[in-house]
Amino acid sequence: MQVIFGVIFHFIGGFASGSFYIPYKKVKGWAWETYWIVGGLFSWLIVPPIAAWLTIPNFTDIIATTNGQILLLTYFFGVLWGIGGLTYGLGVRYLGVSLGSSIILGLCSVFGALIPSVYYNFNPTAGKDSLNDMLASQWGQYVLVGLLVCVIGIIVCGKAGGMKEKDLIAAGKGDPSNKEYKLGIGLFVSIVSGILSACFAFGIDAGKDMAAVANETWKSIHPGEGEFLYQNNVTYILIMWGGLTTNFIWCMILNARNKTFGNYTDKKTPLLRNYVFSAIAGTTWFLQFFFYGMGESKMGNGASSWILHMAFIILIANAWGLVLKEWSGVTKKTFYTVIAGIAIIILSVLIVGYGNSLK
Repeated sequence: MQVIFGVIFHFIGGFASGSFYIPYKKVKGWAWETYWIVGGLFSWLIVPPIAAWLTIPNFTDIIATTNGQILLLTYFFGVLWGIGGLTYGLGVRYLGVSLGSSIILGLCSVFGALIPSVYYNFNPTAGKDSLNDMLASQWGQYVLVGLLVCVIGIIVCGKAGGMKEKDLIAAGKGDPSNKEYKLGIGLFVSIVSGILSACFAFGIDAGKDMAAVANETWKSIHPGEGEFLYQNNVTYILIMWGGLTTNFIWCMILNARNKTFGNYTDKKTPLLRNYVFSAIAGTTWFLQFFFYGMGESKMGNGASSWILHMAFIILIANAWGLVLKEWSGVTKKTFYTVIAGIAIIILSVLIVGYGNSLK
């Protein structure tokens, strides 16, 4: 039953993550950097402490009494993750929801599962699996095979993106759903995003002491009721501050460079509508982590939770890609190629998940 609830929570979180960019498409007359940081203020600054306040008594005391090195490391991973989140937005902007999300999340799955094991290979830690441990065990071999399959899926998706570009050029028209479609820069920022977005999982691990205090406090009040669903909400605050730092600096630079500071008060644009939809997007973005934490509490913090979450996001993002007709105007061969690439990525996720189930 615990696992079933974990899957449900990860699905809800995946739906939130795969859908968050849709409200941004309703914003009119604003530059990307303007609506991204307005939504980001809700994602990283406003909603996380509200969620913690609603779920964790005295969460500020937990932060105040935590070792400074733990706080700094959690924040640092948040900064790196923030770069990944920033480039996620750019990847989706230039490649579309379907292709951009598939490549980014596929890479995020790979690095989120692989980097910690490589680190623990050089810094052995009790209870943590190194790359050598994975190579020597059946479950680890399945995980590594799954990661290889994921890389193949990403390559196929990239190939489909190139085919899409050629199809649209041959037809003498631009992408009807994404007028900013740019394959080269889109692939580059997607790769950067996929690598650095994995740092969110490392941030959770770094701030586990805070979550543990929240968990123990809750258990002392509710004995015999299992793990505290919302224990990670206190850790998220530090991670989100890191994400806000990165994104705020970059968006302010773009506002200055592009002379778009006027967007925030431009009465020629639907200001209320823009703020509302940006707030919805930002809040939805955070909800993925809220429900990820609940799923992780049920299933454990490891590759299984991370990979399952990524799988649901890929599925939802590509469902939106079809709804938004991001692949209209291409040949059947191109369409079937991207479907094959997505299917391969999802297969890789299932292989990794199965490998972890054998552990």
